[in-house]
Amino acid sequence: MSNSAPVTHLLWSRWWHGGASHVVALVAGVALAMALAPRATQSISPFVAATRPAATSDFHRALQTVMVQMDAAMCITPSADVDRDFARAMIPHHQGAVEMAKLELLYGSDPRLRRLAQGMVVEQSQEIASMRGILANPSTVLGPNLNP
Repeated sequence: MSNSAPVTHLLWSRWWHGGASHVVALVAGVALAMALAPRATQSISPFVAATRPAATSDFHRALQTVMVQMDAAMCITPSADVDRDFARAMIPHHQGAVEMAKLELLYGSDPRLRRLAQGMVVEQSQEIASMRGILANPSTVLGPNLNP
């Protein structure tokens, strides 16, 4: 192993911890938004536009927003505490699931999916509260530096 390997690792580590993970999340969010957004070059006939319900486009716009926000919020700056990092990344993941489930309740019509979404709102919200409580009141096992 050459001496340049530790230097390369150190530079990569500093770059990644210095905010590159946020840049990657932003780029991924923009790419997702571009992939889901209608193309300016696509033409939609007035007949198709008139028959498409507005709720569908409202749903997709809201869903896209939730996913981009969730993806960005999940890209935390890593620490030396795996447990803390897990909770800090999972909170926005669960919050995104809650927001998506609320969109299903607002726009969806399948009773099976609506029932599932209702359960997700309750369960994921409880898990968010639990993780926030753990971060606010770290155990002696986890250490004192668990605040987000």
